[in-house]
Amino acid sequence: MNRPRTSRLVSVLTALALVGTAAAGASAAQASARAPIGDVEAQRVDRVPTPTPRWFDCSPAFGEGNECTTVDLPLDYDQPKGPTTAVAVLRHPATDQANKIGSLFLNPGGPGGSGVGIAAQAALFLGPEVLERFDIIGMDPRGTNFSDNVRCWENMGEQAADLEGSDVPFPVTDDEEAAYVAAAERTGQACSTAGRPLSGSMSTAEVARDMDVLRRMVGDTQLTYLGFSYGSYLGNVYANMFPSRVRAVAIDGVLDPQGWQGSRATQNTPVTTRIKSGEGAAAALDEILLRCEKAGPEFCRLAGYGDPQDLYAEIKATLREEPLDLVDPETGEVYLTLTYPILVSFLLGDLYAPIGAEWVDMDLTFVWELLQEPAEPGTEAAEKQDAARHGLLEKYRAQQERAAAAGTTEAEQRAALGFAFPYDNSPEAFLSVLCTDSRNPVYARSWPEHADRADQRAPDFGRLWTWGSAPCAQQTWTVRDEDSYTGTFTKATANPVLVVGNYWDPATNYDGAVNAARLLPNSRLLSSDSWGHTAYGTSACATDAIDTYLLTRATPPAGTLCVGDDQPFTVPLEELEGPQSDARAAQPDRLPPVVPPFAGALPRD
Repeated sequence: MNRPRTSRLVSVLTALALVGTAAAGASAAQASARAPIGDVEAQRVDRVPTPTPRWFDCSPAFGEGNECTTVDLPLDYDQPKGPTTAVAVLRHPATDQANKIGSLFLNPGGPGGSGVGIAAQAALFLGPEVLERFDIIGMDPRGTNFSDNVRCWENMGEQAADLEGSDVPFPVTDDEEAAYVAAAERTGQACSTAGRPLSGSMSTAEVARDMDVLRRMVGDTQLTYLGFSYGSYLGNVYANMFPSRVRAVAIDGVLDPQGWQGSRATQNTPVTTRIKSGEGAAAALDEILLRCEKAGPEFCRLAGYGDPQDLYAEIKATLREEPLDLVDPETGEVYLTLTYPILVSFLLGDLYAPIGAEWVDMDLTFVWELLQEPAEPGTEAAEKQDAARHGLLEKYRAQQERAAAAGTTEAEQRAALGFAFPYDNSPEAFLSVLCTDSRNPVYARSWPEHADRADQRAPDFGRLWTWGSAPCAQQTWTVRDEDSYTGTFTKATANPVLVVGNYWDPATNYDGAVNAARLLPNSRLLSSDSWGHTAYGTSACATDAIDTYLLTRATPPAGTLCVGDDQPFTVPLEELEGPQSDARAAQPDRLPPVVPPFAGALPRD
């Protein structure tokens, strides 16, 4: 295999003489306990010499106190001295080095989220004692972000042309479905040809092997890890590949490992249906609408117009028949045509937040107002419609500005490190992990019927989630990683694994955490009756339990149930809209910037 043609951080920084990596003379066996005879994975990884990092100050790009390096790791661990791929690493040093426990590895999810990015923001959400006692380590998984990039196209023009048709939240009409399938086929074929060899060497197992080498590099005999969303699968795979090397592995927002991986019995169902994210999102929205009705119009705006579930059904039916043009009152231009799929994607975005019920209520109320006949100017009804139009415009602008700001931040980081190029590889980064990890149906053209069935089980959201894996069809995504993880999730680890599940998570269904804990014999399930994606930061109960576990390896008592601080419609609207709302917004939170398991998703703000 040849070295990937794109080497982002490593090539430029080496040229600038800021950083380099060298294979250490010391063997892996000197830096880590020898792998037991018969422990194939440990023996495979231990053949790789321990890297010697040359850390440099990367605070101009990632904030004060952060250090970075890059490490060349085997593209194929069956060839430890063969071609390599560069992996970017960031370290946020422990504030109490004299009493340091070791290093804490973080992963924000995705797949394709930046470990470098979440580690750089660690001080914003991790507990002070965790920051005191651990060096925080973030690695950008191979193929992503500041590591060597997987690239399925030569340039953004080719990428955009092949993705055309899949640039909607999900297709509805026959023509839209045909266009989406064609885009999925082009994408899978591009990544199976031009994306090689890296696209065939990006499974979660490869990232787990990389992480084990880096664990040894930073001097830890066992791994301490906190993974969110897709990062739960990485932690689970690591625990099952290297069970004797687990010190403390906490996984929050847990993907069902069997659903993600698939089996012969389930391979005819897409991975993005098997993990039941659609069911999680549909259940959360349904519960919000039920609680809205019970709370009444003093707590929930939508309840003032009728039964919230009936209103939502009418909104959906209307938008399916005729999308709503949203006009900028200042320019008279249409800034957004609100379709049924776009509405569903808005609601899913709302559900990622612990206060998502407030946003769902606001968005549906705004849309309901604008679907009514235009009101007579100067009337109260006209004022409400103006407010609704302004509210949706502000939401749209905020989303656009956030996406632009994320791009600007990354561009500034690249410039601070001495390089810049505009190619965004997030679509192929996500798919190169998802498609090499999982089993899927044979043909992309079968996705419409899979989406129809998913929609019956999880209205609206089942269809949205299912379509995300269409490029993974076996006859479309033909490149394979022969070293992906295909084993069980039932290994007994040296120390307990903490599995954290949130009842109302719209991306990683609570059932995934239940199943992961059921499979892992030495694990403890921590449940959280909270809202949004993942549980860390939603209550002192959940956050302190995870922090305590990372510090001491002590798990919470069996059956522990935390309750999120934010619960739907428990604060009167007059308080949300008055001075109290400003005070509430000013309260600091400790929500990690997790990345939902969806292509191109931005980290939670």
